[in-house]
Amino acid sequence: MAPAFEQAAAQLEPHFRLAKVDTEAVPNLAARFNIRSIPTLAIFMGGREIARQPGAMGAADIVRWAKSHQR
Repeated sequence: MAPAFEQAAAQLEPHFRLAKVDTEAVPNLAARFNIRSIPTLAIFMGGREIARQPGAMGAADIVRWAKSHQR
């Protein structure tokens, strides 16, 4: 999913900032946000999670999903 993630990030900037977190390297972050499936995409606004999507997605799907939650 890495190439799709990078393509989506390029398309969504500057309205969205995409970041990857290695939950094996930072397990307490995964626990804090109750991440149980890899990959999991989450949208945060103002420090609060507003949407979550588990599972792999293509670039177009990531972009469409993110924009559907744009405020």
